Amino acid sequence: MLPDIPLTRDLVLVGGGHTHALVLRMWAMRPLPGVRLTVINPGPTAPYSGMLPGHIAGHYSRDQLDIDLVQLARAAGARLLLGRACGIDRGAKQVLLQGQPPVAYDVASIDIGITAEMPQMPGFQQHAVPVKPLDRYAEAWQDFLADVGAGRRPPTVAVIGGGIAGVELAMAMAHALRGLGANPQVHVYERGQALAGVPRRTGHHLQAEMAAQDVQLHLGCGVAQVVPGAVQLPDGSQHPAGFILGAAGAVPHSWVASTDLPQSEGFISVDTHLQVLGDPSVFAVGDCASIQGHPRPKAGVFAVRAAPFLFQNLRAALGAGHMRRFVPQRDYLKLVSLGGQRALAEKLGVALKGRWLWALKNRIDTQFMARLCDLPAMAPPAPPADMAQDVAEMLQDKPLCGGCGAKVGHGVLGQALAGLNQPPRADILAGPGDDAAVLRVGGETQVLTTDHLRAFIHDPRQMAQITAVHALGDIWAMGARPQAVLAQIVLPRMAPALQARSLAEIMQAAAAVFTAEGAQIVGGHTTMGAELTIGFSITGLMPTDQPAITVAGARPGDMLVLTRPIGTGTILAAHMQGAARGRDVTLMLAEMARPQGPAAALLRPVAHAMTDVTGFGLAGHLGQICHASGLSAQLDLGQIPLYQGAAALAGAGHHSTLMQANMDAMPVFGPDGPQTRLLYDPQTAGGLLAAVPQPQADAVLGALKQAGFEAAIIGQLSAGPVSISLL
Repeated sequence: MLPDIPLTRDLVLVGGGHTHALVLRMWAMRPLPGVRLTVINPGPTAPYSGMLPGHIAGHYSRDQLDIDLVQLARAAGARLLLGRACGIDRGAKQVLLQGQPPVAYDVASIDIGITAEMPQMPGFQQHAVPVKPLDRYAEAWQDFLADVGAGRRPPTVAVIGGGIAGVELAMAMAHALRGLGANPQVHVYERGQALAGVPRRTGHHLQAEMAAQDVQLHLGCGVAQVVPGAVQLPDGSQHPAGFILGAAGAVPHSWVASTDLPQSEGFISVDTHLQVLGDPSVFAVGDCASIQGHPRPKAGVFAVRAAPFLFQNLRAALGAGHMRRFVPQRDYLKLVSLGGQRALAEKLGVALKGRWLWALKNRIDTQFMARLCDLPAMAPPAPPADMAQDVAEMLQDKPLCGGCGAKVGHGVLGQALAGLNQPPRADILAGPGDDAAVLRVGGETQVLTTDHLRAFIHDPRQMAQITAVHALGDIWAMGARPQAVLAQIVLPRMAPALQARSLAEIMQAAAAVFTAEGAQIVGGHTTMGAELTIGFSITGLMPTDQPAITVAGARPGDMLVLTRPIGTGTILAAHMQGAARGRDVTLMLAEMARPQGPAAALLRPVAHAMTDVTGFGLAGHLGQICHASGLSAQLDLGQIPLYQGAAALAGAGHHSTLMQANMDAMPVFGPDGPQTRLLYDPQTAGGLLAAVPQPQADAVLGALKQAGFEAAIIGQLSAGPVSISLL
């Protein structure tokens, strides 16, 4: 058996460009033991530039366009930090982020692309869209198409810049608008000559295509400023446009210029090993970099071909192997979309066009995306030849979930607690069976709870935030005010420097949550173990004039109010298997990390009973209210909010390892289906479930929604035998 490999080095990839995406896939297939990998990107996906014109024209969906960085990071065992880099401190070896703490590195690589923003042009930032970042352009274009289809905006487009990108996208936009049945008016404004740097024959072909598609090219005609609904030329004339796109050349991101990184015309200067000149611990690739002595156009083909060189050189910088030199080729096959499913190809000055070239481009692009989307499943290690009885059967089960999906079943826990036979105490007002213990301490009423989670994501910061919110749920559910916190942290084995970095990230993230809720971390305990585990023991104080809210106070006629969607266990189980969309995972994690103190404050004055929905699922925690209050519950399945993607994943058979135990503990009477099965889904940092008097339910629901919670009235309680049924 191999020993646990300690973590000793931090590798940070800044940006989710094409080179880094390919490096992540290579890392998934061949990781370097001892390295902790972090990816920083503004969003969970990165658009593939080669398919952007096809997406704009309507040939590809947004999902086909996007590289799912969440799935790639999961496969590579990396953490994905959603943030925007704004600098690098090479002395302290830290990447600086907007509005977030810096991220330390031992080796870093930068692949942030370029931008087409034109802040120097008056009105551009307010009234136009740059072609890069690609995701912003793609979203704005879909909004425009919807407006044109609804008659809210005219089908007129202005493209600022007559380079090959502007021309290609102009034809794509014209094609998409014709597909809506509109009569598009697309104008391209170029200050100089059209298609500068493009071979003459290729330029003639492209201009002929534009003319055939009635795309107007205005040469020697720059744009002076952008005004609402129009571009204004230097002579003062204004030309109306419902959509204005900036494609007049791409420039480096402005924050690069503010650093001490060596630069050439604003691009990061690197050598043929892709290392920043004079700094062997920092690499740069893609459009944001310029290889000294080998200037090349900004084209995705170079980023793709650089990937294996970057992968090997990063490993070498981290202590494994030797460096390889990357010298990009001087010429390459250029494939340009012509709006419809036709393309133009050019190499060595020879240009051809036709439908078969579109088929060639489509095959190249889809094969590239397939490499990044169809990630191979890693086979589990072979079991030993000889095993004890029942081991083989247990190994056939689904991999053990993290978060609340890893909890012991309700029945097992209940039996263990029932077997304690502890004598009652006057100063313990509520113990096993409720969300938290309620204690009498002097003249005060104190609430005490503890909770911990095995990590289900690789980011210690977000894991700490979610665990803090999860642990606070019991305090909020009892109607108490958070007071003091003890932390229990298990770190995987790692070098002292990484221990310090990890612990600082965890404690800072957790403290931000607790401080905002009025609590303080007063101590704790840390140790090293097999995997990251974060836990908190929390005390809370009850208002002197209000008893604790328990699960036993519900009354017939009360409405059931839920403050948060369900489905975390199913999405996390699917994420472990690479089946959940990165966007869905990201939206869910962000909601899980959001504190529910404001929701608790709204529910506290009116709730007869309250609990937080966690490991035993909505059905299990509602069952606790029903059992303790002696009531039955009727649920309106259509009113229960679900996390995006949860129902589809449940329908495909994905579920948490705890789901069957939850079904056995509290069955729900009614038709089966994906949404019904989600009632048993174990929740991590789940919503508050409150029994609210019917006359006040609508008002409190409105207040919750106004506060930004995706809350709903999901059913009602009534007298009768303890049960849960669907309306």
